[in-house]
Amino acid sequence: MPTIAVKGSDIRWQCADDDTIMRSALRAGLGFPYECNVGSCGNCRFDLLEGEIEELRANAPGLSDRDRERGRRLGCQARPLADCTVKLRFMPQYESHVSPVRQSGVLVAVRDITHDIREFRFRLDRPQPFLAGQYALLDLPRVEGSRAYSMANTDADEWHFQIRRVPNGAATGKLFGALSVGDRIKIDGPYGMAYFREDAERDIICLAGGSGLSPMISVTRAAAASPLFAGRTVDFVYGGRSAQDICGEDMLAELPRFGTHIRYHPAISAGGDDGWAGHRGFVHEVAERLFSERLRDCEIYFAGPPLMGQAIQKMLVDLGVPSAQVHFDQFY
Repeated sequence: MPTIAVKGSDIRWQCADDDTIMRSALRAGLGFPYECNVGSCGNCRFDLLEGEIEELRANAPGLSDRDRERGRRLGCQARPLADCTVKLRFMPQYESHVSPVRQSGVLVAVRDITHDIREFRFRLDRPQPFLAGQYALLDLPRVEGSRAYSMANTDADEWHFQIRRVPNGAATGKLFGALSVGDRIKIDGPYGMAYFREDAERDIICLAGGSGLSPMISVTRAAAASPLFAGRTVDFVYGGRSAQDICGEDMLAELPRFGTHIRYHPAISAGGDDGWAGHRGFVHEVAERLFSERLRDCEIYFAGPPLMGQAIQKMLVDLGVPSAQVHFDQFY
């Protein structure tokens, strides 16, 4: 196995032949900065000083031409072909609370949630705990590259993924159209920094759209089950374009104290739907109207489409919400 050494330090670790520099570092207990894990965000950039790598995703958007000219590479897409010397700064906040593990899982159940969101339940070969809100990498047959999807449950034996079908998407096309109960895939995880902070002594606000439902359901389920969270509240805002896109209330209604300490706020952004009794507007608009200055006193978790995430971030910054209370993973 290639050895990865960090210039100017005693830090070194081994990387399996079929692993990446970043993921192997996380498995070794090191705080390699990252977010999306699929080559889009650029947070895992490092300088390759010596050695040779294979880039798993050609022209990954997280790396600019200038980055390449300066010898920078993406840790999540760099598979070492020999011993390498790298330059980067580890950060303790990225050290994994639960070390990610590569294994297989078998599809044991599928259910429709909306017209374009479906839940896929995989039983793992070996139980693997994770923190509510985290995600895994799924490798699907005859689909190039891994895909990141968040877990919706909190159990170690099975991982449940609530996934929205992307038009003409290779991965979701395979999941929705070709994967059957009993089929086996490779699963790597857990990953992600937007996990439930159980010891934070604040109420929670979850903001979600699309398949961002999945990690927010997981966070809310974990909060409802936590003795440390007793007496606090979760406000759950879920947005969609029209009424047919709205979901999640049935899952929250199964939790203790739903309606009192766990509150659901559906919202649609398009016109029409004259019978709609919920909120109207984009998720960030609804959240600002509902909570306003209270946002500064809460832990904020959000997940959903990129434009939604950008609008939420701007809204929270404008309201002066401390960044340490805001939790999300960047996906593009």
